[in-house]
Amino acid sequence: MNAPSVGIDLIEIERIRQAMQNDRFAERLFSAEERAFFAKRKNPYPGLAANFAAKEAFSKALGTGIRHFSLNEISVLRDEWGAPYFVFTGNAAKCAAGKRFSVSLTHTDTLAQAIVLAVLEE
Repeated sequence: MNAPSVGIDLIEIERIRQAMQNDRFAERLFSAEERAFFAKRKNPYPGLAANFAAKEAFSKALGTGIRHFSLNEISVLRDEWGAPYFVFTGNAAKCAAGKRFSVSLTHTDTLAQAIVLAVLEE
């Protein structure tokens, strides 16, 4: 049996706030569903930063880094209770095939963090 793998990432929220001023950056990094979700928020930047960290942590849990897929092919959405979950499309879905992923997000006033656990599906 293969052991689970884990990825973790930490990012400054201000860095994402500044980068989001560029629409092209937002489209390259976030899916349409993510952009729509955060457009409704008064202060979307902590959540956007946490989502970005989740995508980085996902790539670390895969063990590949960000290769063979685009970050906007990974959506970090929220269920009815606010719990985050992944939706994969395109090449990201191919990379994620055969594994289950759990994601946890947190942030302070200045930092956002995500941890991702990947386990082989049986």
